Amino acid sequence: MEPILQVKDLRVSFQSHEQEFEAVRGVSFTVGKGETLGIVGESGSGKSVTARSIMRLLPSPPSYMKAGEITFLGENLAYKTEKEMEAIRGRDISMIFQDPMTSLNPTIRIGKQISESLIKHQKMSKVEAKKEAIELLKLVGIRNSEARYNQYPHEFSGGMRQRAMIAIALACRPTLLIADEPTTALDVTIQAQILNLMKSIQERFGTSIILITHDLGVVAGMCDRVVVMKSGEVVETGTTEEIFEAPKHPYTQKLLNALPRLDEKKKPKRAPLIIPDSNQNIPLLDVRSLKQYFDLGKGNVLRAVDNISFDIKPGETLGLVGESGSGKSTTGRAILRLHEPTDGDILYQGMAVNRFSKKEMKIMRRHMQMIFQDPYSSLNPRFKVVDIIGQALDIHNLTKSKTERLKRVEELLDMVGLEASHAHRYPHEFSGGQRQRIGIARALAVEPKFIVADEPLSALDVSIQAQVVDLLEDLQHRLGLTYLFIAHDLSMVKHISDRVAVMYAGKIVELAESEELYANPQHEYTKSLLAAIPIPDPKVEAKKKRVLMEEQTEEDKYQLKNSELVEVSKGHWVAIPRG
Repeated sequence: MEPILQVKDLRVSFQSHEQEFEAVRGVSFTVGKGETLGIVGESGSGKSVTARSIMRLLPSPPSYMKAGEITFLGENLAYKTEKEMEAIRGRDISMIFQDPMTSLNPTIRIGKQISESLIKHQKMSKVEAKKEAIELLKLVGIRNSEARYNQYPHEFSGGMRQRAMIAIALACRPTLLIADEPTTALDVTIQAQILNLMKSIQERFGTSIILITHDLGVVAGMCDRVVVMKSGEVVETGTTEEIFEAPKHPYTQKLLNALPRLDEKKKPKRAPLIIPDSNQNIPLLDVRSLKQYFDLGKGNVLRAVDNISFDIKPGETLGLVGESGSGKSTTGRAILRLHEPTDGDILYQGMAVNRFSKKEMKIMRRHMQMIFQDPYSSLNPRFKVVDIIGQALDIHNLTKSKTERLKRVEELLDMVGLEASHAHRYPHEFSGGQRQRIGIARALAVEPKFIVADEPLSALDVSIQAQVVDLLEDLQHRLGLTYLFIAHDLSMVKHISDRVAVMYAGKIVELAESEELYANPQHEYTKSLLAAIPIPDPKVEAKKKRVLMEEQTEEDKYQLKNSELVEVSKGHWVAIPRG
């Protein structure tokens, strides 16, 4: 197969003051016609810098191409002027970016953003471009495309914005499509829809694709060949089957082994070294008929959490899963009174914490803590770590002197795998994984029994995710902790949770023991979530049939609103319409 793109010995550096950082170090690969090449690696591996170098989208300064060739259809892009590249971008090579909200212009209607490319590169009239843009919106699966043409990006959901980005990228039928982490910000079912869309478009137009991702499950189902990058270098390359069946480089092996697979059995849980106070059969937390409504104005009410009930036993991990907007994070915040619940009861060791005064709730927070999703925005950038963690000790008067305070902070840092010297650094001096460990240390500072972990892994690379999960499990074993683990990554939830509750549109639609739920899902939404999860195995992905949920209809909403959890077998509860 004759390559349409050849990257040879590419070297890209960034200059900062008198220091040079070489982000890409001698990278070489080819892309054939109609082929999908996956470029994988963790944050900082150089994969996105490589992709942007092909498009010549890196700002110069501070970046500059030190050496190498980028040959596209026989022409070296490295020597093209900016004006020549403007003619190539969008017409011959297009790019789908990671975050469609920041990539789309918020002040310009979606349809016009698609039409612009057609008018510029295809010399269409405004009328022709509008007609073609509407057809493109239909092609990428956006319903009511005539009406959607006139809407702004903020009026689209995350999945629809990504579809619109794909429509813009495909407008001129490019020869090469570069997709830079196109599904990272999306829920698992939307991710599956976007990947299926990219496959069908490739089959229809013969487009070549470079797919940049850190998700090996996505690579297994999408790519013909794989390039593995680490620290700016290619450490391994081969066909997808070769990489997955017989990885040669230790880094590739590390990536493949980092996360548990959905089709693997979970490991037996270690018994806690500290036995929780209350009897194992009595719930530590009992949530009864919890409602969390938000007034949107003009008579509109968002039922974010709509009459849900569940309990968590001492030392147990309950996984709470669902897509964005399902109500799972709102549930966690309502339990800790970060939102004031609209109705229902939250019983902690039999005490209705939703009825506590602010003073009583302050005392209760010693027992109930939270680990937040974004480890950077949840840490005060102006505080050193000693004060970030020490603040919790100060609020509850848990240390008597500065010396004792520092000693306790250093103990907590050691507990989460950090060094004592880290106490005197600021958050920006740490990696994402290290910042999440600081967040965990802060939550542990007041010696809680119950922790809400709200999407604690979503901002982290795959191997760092595995490290944080191991840490959470180890802390549970050593300290007898009880977790509500909120996530949309069902593979990880399966392996860390004893039981799993599935949320959809503010309701719990299914609740069962972890293995039971994954082996025998009952609700259609649960089946849809499980079917959409990519498995890091090309053979499994090739055989897999996807069952995808469509947009929620009024009938769906009515049935869900008028349903109740019914125990269909021992410990397995499913939402079934009344009557």
